[in-house]
Amino acid sequence: MKLKIKLIAMFFIAAVITYSSCTKTKYSFGEIKTPSDLKLTTTITGVDAADPAGSGAGTVAITVSAINAITYNIDFGDGNKQIVSSGVITYKYNNPGTFDYTITVNAVGTGGATSTISKKITVFVAYTIPPAIVEGLTGGSSRTWVTDREAPGHVGVGPTNTFTPDYYAATPNQRADCLYDDEITFTKDANGNILMSVNNKGQSFVIAASTAYYGKAGGDNCYDIDESGSKKLVFMDATSGSNSGNSTMVQFMVPGNGLINFGTGANTYEILSISDTNISLRNIGIDGLAWYQKLKVK
Repeated sequence: MKLKIKLIAMFFIAAVITYSSCTKTKYSFGEIKTPSDLKLTTTITGVDAADPAGSGAGTVAITVSAINAITYNIDFGDGNKQIVSSGVITYKYNNPGTFDYTITVNAVGTGGATSTISKKITVFVAYTIPPAIVEGLTGGSSRTWVTDREAPGHVGVGPTNTFTPDYYAATPNQRADCLYDDEITFTKDANGNILMSVNNKGQSFVIAASTAYYGKAGGDNCYDIDESGSKKLVFMDATSGSNSGNSTMVQFMVPGNGLINFGTGANTYEILSISDTNISLRNIGIDGLAWYQKLKVK
């Protein structure tokens, strides 16, 4: 009788153990709440009527809010992401120039439930001009340049796959007089920008292929062109494929008609070399050729 009782007890214990091992533990996350009333606001530093994409600092104040959100996963649209628990962050974009970015925010609630909101912004990031370029162009404040008319190749042209005037290089004083009397002044302002003004004495030299670009008709010649006013130059890394052996690898864009001391229909100039007394520039003209010009301090 005692043996039977022991066998029954052992069978009962085994049954309990078997049942317990087959029963999965259940966990509770509580009530799953999806974030709602998701809002996203952005403020770009320096935005005003004159600078709708900002002053160039590239910083954007981002504020996100939602009901029942635990944290926010923010994709800034430039390849970078960050988890921000407070929903408030100031982010800096670094790509020089003016670009559109789409900010996407996933608000995360309990149990991983998410809500998403996106906003497209346009941000201007100013290029940091190398100090040697600033000093060379402006002398630290303002410096005036003229065509280096005595230098061989002060006007030149060549193919785009080289960085020398392989097709033609002007000999001293070979070009028209209107090209030689232009005065180009580069000035650094209080914000570190470089402004350019050109006094062309009423006329500028223009190559034949680009006369229509400047609203003229005819061949290589001097034309009445209004070059009044000051222009803020936009600097950037050169896009020509140059290297440190043949260029500073810095270029700048001239707003408006783009003309400096002679017109090729271009508005972007690469600085091949620069010193306190001389500058060598290269641009790709409207004719698809590389044009060169040499300047010296007045």
